[in-house]
Amino acid sequence: MRITVASYNIHKAVGLDRRRDPERIMAILREVDADVIALQECDRRFGERFSVIPRTLLDDSPWCAVPLAGRPHSLGWHGNAILVRKGIGIDGCSPVPLPTLEPRGAVCADLAIAGKPLRIVGMHLDISGLRRHHQVRSVVGHVTRTPSPTVLMGDLNDWSRNGRALREFGEGWSTIGTGLSFPARRPVAPLDKIVVSHDLVVAACGVHRSALAAVGSDHLPVWATLTL
Repeated sequence: MRITVASYNIHKAVGLDRRRDPERIMAILREVDADVIALQECDRRFGERFSVIPRTLLDDSPWCAVPLAGRPHSLGWHGNAILVRKGIGIDGCSPVPLPTLEPRGAVCADLAIAGKPLRIVGMHLDISGLRRHHQVRSVVGHVTRTPSPTVLMGDLNDWSRNGRALREFGEGWSTIGTGLSFPARRPVAPLDKIVVSHDLVVAACGVHRSALAAVGSDHLPVWATLTL
């Protein structure tokens, strides 16, 4: 069985044209057409942390949000959300505590896809290399308490293809070479990454490029098709 996952830092739905356009973000997600999507920067940073994607847009989409929001008007936790195609089972979900001084975070969902388990972690890590080391250790420690086929993805803020913080994933994990995703118009850095446990097989992967994606955010979406 194959499933497509994707990660997208939507920059609070503000594009390179400086317009906040959640409908454009939803159109880009439809282009990607992934079964599971990790979003970063999906809530406003201050106040009630309102989601930048109205619930009505999600209701009319193929996806629903994993119930991670700690605030009534938010879509995620510290701006991190997970969308799953309607019909996919959600067995559990929780925030993942990260050592941080900035409003960063990670979220975890245990899914059931055609009777098979799949754990998803969406994350937005710190710009500080030292703190990223600690955050990766926290994420790995959280998901390895109860083993399951797992996908870790998000904006890792790591400019290298195989940086030292990525080595903290250790044995049993593979970082997929999806490609350059930042900045969107002329990408030079693979900030957005997908990391999978060794019990998952990567069938295909890449960076989603389109006319809409080139202006919809300062990042491009990354994706991978996996065999469960």
